[in-house]
Amino acid sequence: MTATITTLAEKKVIGIPMEMSYADYKARELWQRFMPKRNEVQNRVGADYFSIEVFSTSYWDQFNPTATFQKWAAVTVPHFDTIPAGMQSLVIPAGLYAVFIYKGDETGAPAFFKAIFTSWLPSSIYILDDRPHFEILGDKYKRGDTNSEEEVWIPIQLK
Repeated sequence: MTATITTLAEKKVIGIPMEMSYADYKARELWQRFMPKRNEVQNRVGADYFSIEVFSTSYWDQFNPTATFQKWAAVTVPHFDTIPAGMQSLVIPAGLYAVFIYKGDETGAPAFFKAIFTSWLPSSIYILDDRPHFEILGDKYKRGDTNSEEEVWIPIQLK
């Protein structure tokens, strides 16, 4: 498993958040709510979609699949001057990230993320940082396709 270590500049996003847990994962429902409204976001930057997870500070102390977190379906914007009805704004603070490329459909995702948190991260010189995690769904992302690719961004800091 290979990561590229990158410093992210602050990002502003507009989208729809939803509370969920890994045991009661509602990402499909979230995206079904967001996609019909996505074109209401004015001044969108780029064509990528952001799938964002905002965890409490103690979320990763002891993983519990029933613990809730906030998941976002969003796009980047240069400012928050106009926020469509039913959507919210979020700032992803600048900082260091480990960036992984995930290839495949959703069936391999649990093992992929488990490897990041139980193998790559503990053997690295980094620890998890308390900032949003996210995936960038770009032009190579194709839901349900075994040839799909997405970028997985994990917030880190030096130990």
